[in-house]
Amino acid sequence: MEKVNPALVASDPQGRPYSVRYDAVNAMLLNEFLKEHRKVESLEKAMAEQHKENASMRAMLKEQAAQIQKVSAQLELRKSAPRTALDDQ
Repeated sequence: MEKVNPALVASDPQGRPYSVRYDAVNAMLLNEFLKEHRKVESLEKAMAEQHKENASMRAMLKEQAAQIQKVSAQLELRKSAPRTALDDQ
């Protein structure tokens, strides 16, 4: 315990550890838990934002694919339409 957090160890007059301050251990553990909990909440928020962004990007891709398909169909119609002398004027 002394290596992890020396403040949690009570020492004798010669400086040797003789007891653990268990009351302080609980407070330290709670503090560490709260830090990790805040990290998890932050990561969850970031993940939710990414999900929204991904949904938006998927919608944009679908729209672009539809536009590309429309333009491709128009090009195919132009290619296959027979040309007449009037088209050249």
